[in-house]
Amino acid sequence: MRVLILGAGKMGSFFADVISFQHETAVYDVRPERLRFMYNCYRFTELDEIRDFKPELVINAVTVKYTIEAFRKVLPCLPPDCIISDIASVKTGLKEFYSDCGFRFVSTHPMFGPTFANLDKLSTENAIIISEGDHLGKVFFKDLYQQLNLNIFEYTFEGHDETVAYSLSIPFVSTFVFAAVMKHQDAPGTTFKKHMAIAKGVMGEDDYLLQEILFNPRTPAQVEGIRTELDELLGIINNRDAEGMKRYLEKIRANIK
Repeated sequence: MRVLILGAGKMGSFFADVISFQHETAVYDVRPERLRFMYNCYRFTELDEIRDFKPELVINAVTVKYTIEAFRKVLPCLPPDCIISDIASVKTGLKEFYSDCGFRFVSTHPMFGPTFANLDKLSTENAIIISEGDHLGKVFFKDLYQQLNLNIFEYTFEGHDETVAYSLSIPFVSTFVFAAVMKHQDAPGTTFKKHMAIAKGVMGEDDYLLQEILFNPRTPAQVEGIRTELDELLGIINNRDAEGMKRYLEKIRANIK
């Protein structure tokens, strides 16, 4: 299959690496310097190169802020039977875009990134495939994710957004709070260092991605849950309620079993 990848960033490079030995692969990026270290694939910087390549599948791996803009730029260059796809962690506006674009589509979300995941060992990581997509497109990504030993789940666009609101907004907001109140430590303990590493990783993400995850309409309810728990915990601490703390810790341990 002829596969075109849009964007030579971290995830674009990752997908190029894993598919280029099985499929004829090209990577398109408007910044030529980002293509310097791409190998075993064509490196495109002009739209005419995409027309000549005639891709059968497009994987849009640009930053989430420009996902739809990148699609609109390349759609006139694609064959009518091409399948277009995204790997965006935020699907805002994509369902509507796909319904109007006239192309077959598939949407997935690898629930990992180069910041934290061990890309050589992904058996503990997950991927979501959106159920509304084209059958052949879903088969392509299912086969790919199985080869990577990912755990695969299928959700609707709606179900995906609910999952993201829970699985990303809670750790992101908790990390923001930690980073907002922390002070420099000359001799940090192990737990502090681990939290600091997570905070640096999260804050290394694209600002627009963080914004869109937190602006998900389902996020406020998750953040409200954090505030409720903090209020309860603060009450236990202020009252030096040993029995209440015991019950609270038991509840937490039950949640993380």
